[in-house]
Amino acid sequence: MKLIVLLISILIANVAIAQKHVPLPHGMVFGEKPDTITLMQASKLETFMGKKTRITTAITGKVIKVIKEKGGWFELDAGKNRVIGAHFTNAGINLPKQLAGRTVIISGIAAKQFIADDLQHMAGDTVSGKKQHKVNTNSGRKISFEVKGLMIDQ
Repeated sequence: MKLIVLLISILIANVAIAQKHVPLPHGMVFGEKPDTITLMQASKLETFMGKKTRITTAITGKVIKVIKEKGGWFELDAGKNRVIGAHFTNAGINLPKQLAGRTVIISGIAAKQFIADDLQHMAGDTVSGKKQHKVNTNSGRKISFEVKGLMIDQ
């Protein structure tokens, strides 16, 4: 009897440990399934946007790291030392840390980030007669992406 209990305990422990290291399967979807009709490489997104400040599209790229699992905050490689900061519009999405290094397809809204002159946007007003400037390119993050759906590609 003790032998049976011992074997069952070992079996349960092995199953519990093995579940933590299960790789994420190809085609796994978080949120809505991305529409791949307008799919493009993440490195071509900024060029494709041109002078537009916001577009709805689907892109593919490699996840650099998952910043916050809860809420689905992560960074996507945009090539040439550029990063696209992405997060889910649905805060109920939880992304696993194992997503880092995987190629994904995401769909949603890409937006260029802007700052107001003299940080007056913090006060709720801007200097009249002056235009907004783009975020400094040295920060490495010029485009943010509001993700509606993510699918693991590779």
